[in-house]
Amino acid sequence: MLEALLKFELLRNTFYTGLLVGLIAPLLGTFIVVRRQSMIADGLSHVTLAGLAFGLFMQKKYTLLMFTPFHTGIAFSIIGALIIENLRDVYKAFQEIAIPIILSMGVGLSIVFIALADGINTNIFSYLFGSVAAVSRSDLYLIITISLFVLIMIFALYQKLFALSFDEEFAKVSGIQAKLIHFIFILMTALVISASIRIVGVLLVSALMTLPVATSMRVAKSFKQTIIYSIIYGEIAVILGLISGYYFEIPPGGTIVIVSSLLLGLTLLYNKVKFKVALKKDDHYAA
Repeated sequence: MLEALLKFELLRNTFYTGLLVGLIAPLLGTFIVVRRQSMIADGLSHVTLAGLAFGLFMQKKYTLLMFTPFHTGIAFSIIGALIIENLRDVYKAFQEIAIPIILSMGVGLSIVFIALADGINTNIFSYLFGSVAAVSRSDLYLIITISLFVLIMIFALYQKLFALSFDEEFAKVSGIQAKLIHFIFILMTALVISASIRIVGVLLVSALMTLPVATSMRVAKSFKQTIIYSIIYGEIAVILGLISGYYFEIPPGGTIVIVSSLLLGLTLLYNKVKFKVALKKDDHYAA
């Protein structure tokens, strides 16, 4: 694969994008899991799919050269994120209902635009499951910009995001502008999801934001450790997933999720064995 990376620019773009996505998706996913909003990735990914399908439809019917489906996907994802925040304000006592509402809207729009674009084709398939050669140079530059924005925001707002994630009421009393921070957070989530779709695809993007975090939570001893381990597990999954996808000539989204699932399974098994060994030691000392 190293020879292919040196030879083909598309493969290099995909590999670089994978490294960036393996960093920002678990990073933001840690806050999402702690906030108990794991399903938000599914909701926004389906809205992003609607944007991608809309972009393909517009390209087919009107030959829009300035905007690619990737751009319209990002735009739809941001709009979906704003709608979720507004719905959370409308349904204050049932805020979680905002996610299935936006997910349903995304699925409905996706079906309509896919049909208008003459059904499932190779482009839609790559957006659904990811591709090892789907990232252009302009896409890579945009994903780099998104990654830098997310990293800067996380670094600048870390303490506020931490406070809002664990105790929102106390954070508000402390003077934190919760509404503004929520807006920035949901915007970052939309951007990360739309960027990750190029690698893992619409149907699997939520796995990259949650599985590394779930694995990390079984071994980490602090929130910062959870973030660090999540990024490590995410990068391992992306790198091994891309390599496997290349050699087996299959979409990398599936292989990335399989690697993430194996890492989680091995971690759970290790903890179980470790717990049994500890019990045996306690029984031995008690005897």
